[in-house]
Amino acid sequence: MNQQLPDTIPPELFAARADAVADAARELALAGWTPATSSNFSMRVDADHAAITISGRDKGKLGRDDIMLVDMHGQAVGTGARPSAETALHTQVYRRFPEANAVLHTHSRTQSVASRLYAEAGAVRLQGWELQKAIAGHTTHESVLEIPVFPNTQHMPELVAQVDAWLDAGKPLAAYLIAGHGIYTWGRDMAEARRHLEALECLLGCELDLRRLSA
Repeated sequence: MNQQLPDTIPPELFAARADAVADAARELALAGWTPATSSNFSMRVDADHAAITISGRDKGKLGRDDIMLVDMHGQAVGTGARPSAETALHTQVYRRFPEANAVLHTHSRTQSVASRLYAEAGAVRLQGWELQKAIAGHTTHESVLEIPVFPNTQHMPELVAQVDAWLDAGKPLAAYLIAGHGIYTWGRDMAEARRHLEALECLLGCELDLRRLSA
């Protein structure tokens, strides 16, 4: 891919971010969390730009050339490639959380089922699980970790508005589900974002098992 970078972004910086995104995508694809070219991943490059997966690519086969640059309005920079359809949700995270530097969105079976099961309630309320401490800001299993479930829509501004409304109401947000869709989570770096994603995958699976066993 012919990616023309702004003069303010060193090529080696973009390459490092692109490689990190592609590496994470391949690993998550091996886990079975990115079926049928679904999911999207990104990393902040600087205050005004992010590196994100190009739309429609097989996440199990991504390389540096499958990652493109966008601005914080979700517009392509220096390329004719098309970014992931949900780019606006990534750039929203970077705007609302200045400390966030990586965003991961996957479609695992567990995440997808949980998003449907808890859609009517509007949130998954996690409490009592030791693994909640894997989420930044949570230091005890006694805390409540609430993962909202937003209604799905193909109209991205509508989803962005739903997330903004949650945050503007002063509610904490470490991740969210989209009904019938999957999960979004993020972190200060790729390692923290991966930790959050893996912990939430396990926690959602535990909640589904409890529902199943108590039925």
